[in-house]
Amino acid sequence: MTAKSVISGTGKSVGKSVSKEADEILLASDMIRLGARLQVLQAETSLSYDRLSRLYREIRGCSPPKGMLPFSVDWFMTWLPNIHSSVFYGIYRYLDTYTPAKKTRALIEAYRLYLEQASVGRAAPTADEPVLSFTRAWMLIRFVESGMIQLSHCVRCTGGFVAHAHDPQQNFVCAICRPPPRAGKTRSRARAL
Repeated sequence: MTAKSVISGTGKSVGKSVSKEADEILLASDMIRLGARLQVLQAETSLSYDRLSRLYREIRGCSPPKGMLPFSVDWFMTWLPNIHSSVFYGIYRYLDTYTPAKKTRALIEAYRLYLEQASVGRAAPTADEPVLSFTRAWMLIRFVESGMIQLSHCVRCTGGFVAHAHDPQQNFVCAICRPPPRAGKTRSRARAL
């Protein structure tokens, strides 16, 4: 008889350690608080659907949203989402490369730092959704890992920005250095109404 079977009281060997399961519950809890969808939780942990669903209801006070995850590389290329995605991905890449936080833990920490930076300069904390949701941040990392999105460097400011994979790198100009003509007009108009 093993120590695991003695702890479980069944006399049978248990496949998952209690501490690993506790770590996964804490990881899933962090992701739920940041707005992760159930599909993201299933992909990043080995917890069952029912367990994740109960955890989601316990933390958020409602059932998890239904439906498919957003799957569009083009969303990341539009003006404002591109800037926010690029900031997030830069933070994620740094944390994943230079700190002990790796993969999912780096994602969580990078998203927290992104939220902190995205709220800088606002007069008061608003209930507005961030431009980049946690689920979209997770999708962005998946798109980069699968080779659908790459990091391109602007020839004017030299910043790294997310761009379609296999787009020409030379003469790339970012969305900050060359904003579209109506950039930022919709939010100011919405506030005026």
